[in-house]
Amino acid sequence: MKKKILLTGSGGFIGKNIKESYLFDKYEFISPRSFELNLLDTEAVDDFFKDKRFDVVIHSACKPGHRNAKDLSNILSSNLLMFENLVRHCDKYNKFINFGSGAIYNMYSDITDAKEDNIYEKIGNDDHSFCRYVVGKRIDSLYMEGKSFVDLNIFGIFGKYEDWEIRFPSNAVCKAIHDLPITIRQNRRFSYLDVNDLMPILEFFIENKTKYSSYNVCPDKSTSLVEVAEIVRNISGKDIDIIIKKEGYGFDYTGDNSRLHSEFKDLHFTDLKDSLYNLYKYYEQTKKNIDKNLLLEDK
Repeated sequence: MKKKILLTGSGGFIGKNIKESYLFDKYEFISPRSFELNLLDTEAVDDFFKDKRFDVVIHSACKPGHRNAKDLSNILSSNLLMFENLVRHCDKYNKFINFGSGAIYNMYSDITDAKEDNIYEKIGNDDHSFCRYVVGKRIDSLYMEGKSFVDLNIFGIFGKYEDWEIRFPSNAVCKAIHDLPITIRQNRRFSYLDVNDLMPILEFFIENKTKYSSYNVCPDKSTSLVEVAEIVRNISGKDIDIIIKKEGYGFDYTGDNSRLHSEFKDLHFTDLKDSLYNLYKYYEQTKKNIDKNLLLEDK
């Protein structure tokens, strides 16, 4: 029988990509939208779990705190409440997979090839980083109690359905398609993960008992924003400018994936040039949905 999986955040960037991946055929997914299951409503979540059991919960829902978010209020309390409303029903599922973030290492500091053993050396003072810290601690505690909880720390992930108004590399691709210069506030290094490469990794965590409660999910190599922009320009075949507004490098946002490699022996990552080529072709085909006016001013 197919494993039964509850997917939260199915209307978001990662959720949409999961729903279009091979995983959606391999497993039986229940993927309610927020208007169908409001994770901020404790009674609604309690009612939802009364007559349901799942093999796995994949938690990708969150209230975003990025610069294009419509509502920046109560980011910390909202995300913690959603998490705890699911945790309180841990007797109704066998495994919980949380989509975490490299921000657990404190996103407003230099994060260079971060390792899981160093996660709690710093506490982020912004809501996003602090929330990741608290959730990570809770997952550690639940894991130590014998519950199958795991936190996946993602440092940078890209692909179709992300917010191309602000998110690199999609923003760079869309600007190139519209013959606009690619703009970078300041060059930084990221561990950029192709969202399609996430799917076999997710399958691994669905199917296997792991040794730890936290894993960095990132590729073997990091890359800079300028390198991404140059690859996109080469793919476009256009003589467009790359504008860097501030000299030097900003903080790194990169992780070490040795722990993941040690358990997932078939770990593979798509070459960044191939990933960006595929992303470029996707946006070329959907160019009519990209409002050029929204690319004229950097947010």
